[in-house]
Amino acid sequence: MMKQLAIAAAGILAVASLSTCWGLLSTCRLGAAEPEKDTTFSVKPIGHIRKSEGRTLIVLDKKYEPGLLGLEGFSHIYVFWWFDRNDTPEKRAVLQVHPRGDRENPLTGVFATRSPVRPNLIGLTLCKVISVKGNIVEIETCDAFDGTPVLDIKPFFPGSDTAENATVPEWSAKSRK
Repeated sequence: MMKQLAIAAAGILAVASLSTCWGLLSTCRLGAAEPEKDTTFSVKPIGHIRKSEGRTLIVLDKKYEPGLLGLEGFSHIYVFWWFDRNDTPEKRAVLQVHPRGDRENPLTGVFATRSPVRPNLIGLTLCKVISVKGNIVEIETCDAFDGTPVLDIKPFFPGSDTAENATVPEWSAKSRK
């Protein structure tokens, strides 16, 4: 048990150090050179979204089930998923869109939108947790399709996962009415 705690604590310290140094990467020594511009990362799904009979489930691969321990205590989670139906070189090359596909909205860079076409096809949805049983997390809803690969799950922390005095462009506020 102590060995596990020491490993966990070391992991937290490593993450904290990385977070603290991230903005000062040129002056921070993390033991590795800065990544090259063409660096690639390999990400593998931990499970998939399943939608059936009015229910939405995140079905994790069995090997990831231990990672769900304690998740039942959270009311909401962030689900990171892959826009797999948009994974083409052409769609990854799109850098400007009319938000929500509405040509009345101004042409906007994809990083200022939630467009499903973008260089890295990572989707993010805040979901209400209904239950956690075995390797299955039932959620209220998710804007991903049935069969969509799930990359990660993170708990929502009220107070920490908010932004004071947040603002949005006029087109965003108008479109939500």
